[in-house]
Amino acid sequence: MASRFTELAVDCVDPRALARFWCEVLGYEVYEDEGGEYVSIGAPGTGARRPGDAPPSLAFARVPEGKAVKNRLHIDVNPSDREQAAEVERLLALGARHVDVGQGDEVSWVTLADPDTSDYQF
Repeated sequence: MASRFTELAVDCVDPRALARFWCEVLGYEVYEDEGGEYVSIGAPGTGARRPGDAPPSLAFARVPEGKAVKNRLHIDVNPSDREQAAEVERLLALGARHVDVGQGDEVSWVTLADPDTSDYQF
């Protein structure tokens, strides 16, 4: 039996704010909040029990230090019910912003950063 990807842990400045953002992006809900220091979100109805077919959850933990090096991980998302341009506008309205990571002009994707400064790109 192989391991299963169940959670992605993200260090950040404001776990509650970042959790709210990603809940809106993914249609997730908060299922654990430890005083705003640690907030875990997941697909509706999955909770902490994580049934076998549930998508991975995201956990946000407050850390005192700032980002020091380039990200080695990012989250790719794709719209499920609208065109890419409409989804980009929705994400920008939620607080995402365009970033240039050297992707050039002729790519089929859009690079955005979430509201937690420039720490996490998707």
